[in-house]
Amino acid sequence: MKTFLGGRALGSLLVVTVLVAIGFAQSSVAILQDKSPTVGDKESPAARPGVVSVLANYYSQADGVSLNEIVKRAFDTNGEIKIARLEVDKARARLTQAGLRPNPTLEVEQSSGRLVGSPGDSEFSAGIAVPLELFGRRQRRIDVAYAEIALREAEINARQRTLASQIFVSYTEALAALREVQVSEELLTLDVRTVEFVQIRVNEGETPPLELNLLQTEVERLRARRQLVEGRLQAALTRLRFYAGFEPQEPFKLREDIGSATLPSLPPSIETGIDVGLRNRPEIRLAELDEQLASAGLRLINSQSRPDLTAYSRFTQGRSSIDLPTGPFPQDRDRSLTFGVAITLPLFNKNQGAKAEAAITIRQAQERRAFAEQFIKNEITVAFQRIEAANRSLMTLETAVLPRSRQNIETIRRVYELGELKITDLIAEQRRLLDANRDLTETLTERYRAQADLFIALGITL
Repeated sequence: MKTFLGGRALGSLLVVTVLVAIGFAQSSVAILQDKSPTVGDKESPAARPGVVSVLANYYSQADGVSLNEIVKRAFDTNGEIKIARLEVDKARARLTQAGLRPNPTLEVEQSSGRLVGSPGDSEFSAGIAVPLELFGRRQRRIDVAYAEIALREAEINARQRTLASQIFVSYTEALAALREVQVSEELLTLDVRTVEFVQIRVNEGETPPLELNLLQTEVERLRARRQLVEGRLQAALTRLRFYAGFEPQEPFKLREDIGSATLPSLPPSIETGIDVGLRNRPEIRLAELDEQLASAGLRLINSQSRPDLTAYSRFTQGRSSIDLPTGPFPQDRDRSLTFGVAITLPLFNKNQGAKAEAAITIRQAQERRAFAEQFIKNEITVAFQRIEAANRSLMTLETAVLPRSRQNIETIRRVYELGELKITDLIAEQRRLLDANRDLTETLTERYRAQADLFIALGITL
């Protein structure tokens, strides 16, 4: 460097480079503070000339789509949820069927002796049989149908929870990628300005071309990084568009960024969260309804194990004659009216297998509920632990890592003024600060993802 730079030229280069470095450090650290530029801010470095920002293609506070809107549209348009709603309609149709009474049976009979040589003998009978539903069988069928309707409705809530969980994952990935694009653009803008300045110094013969090549390599590396992250952002938005049922021609942008994204009020403690989760999680409700359905089915089976009764009535009219050589001699006609009851005796088939199966189903539902309760408690506890760990990490980054990184850049600046360091040292420190910002993005993402997991674990909806 001493060969190419005179003392005055070196001083100018040092001052400008240090100013660029200080500006980058302030911009990068500002991302952690309340006064940091947000995505889409008109005063953010990425919005200034030098680097064309792509953030406007993916983010807009004015016409962006919120998480609530995505979830609501997904619930309205999702195919699996539509299928689940049709299952509820089928269960209601079975309720209608369960309330119907059995049909009577009409029997009509005509007999004649003509084919066996007694043309004068004939008999006509007509009867009706009506099954009698005793022991509350009809009401038992209705109870089973109602229990099935409640179960199918609860399955819709379970499917909605699963869908919301998938949306939260993609939404968190989109927010994280959006912020990383923003940070990359901010650093890229600062490096492009430095390249422009060093280019002038190279043209004047006051700076070695190697330093320009190093800076240009850094710029292209940042461009490649931004392109990679932008691809992840596009993929996450495409998944969100699919979940929400947006048409390809419909605009789709995010309304929030990872720093401002919030979820509804979460419980303050693990104990409160567990209470909320056990009350609201659909798994608990499904296990309860499974048990209720199995119990109703067992009561129906018990009622079906008792004797079946069928009441019947029959009218009979007969005509007989005496066969003589001269022909049949007609006799009087006979008429009769018969009443009776047919009883099925459950001597062998008492639905023993069906009863045992229903009892096992009840035990399965009870075990499923106990397992679900333990699983929910574990999910909520883990989510709280992740949130607390992310908060501690954020505190460390905000109070120690980035302030020290800024001090390091100040120290490098002083040493650089003495001509003991190269511009590569400044680039290296910028990369460390960039890594710190990526750590911040990862921590913010982890905290938001943990909050989303806790929200889902609680079984509540937006």
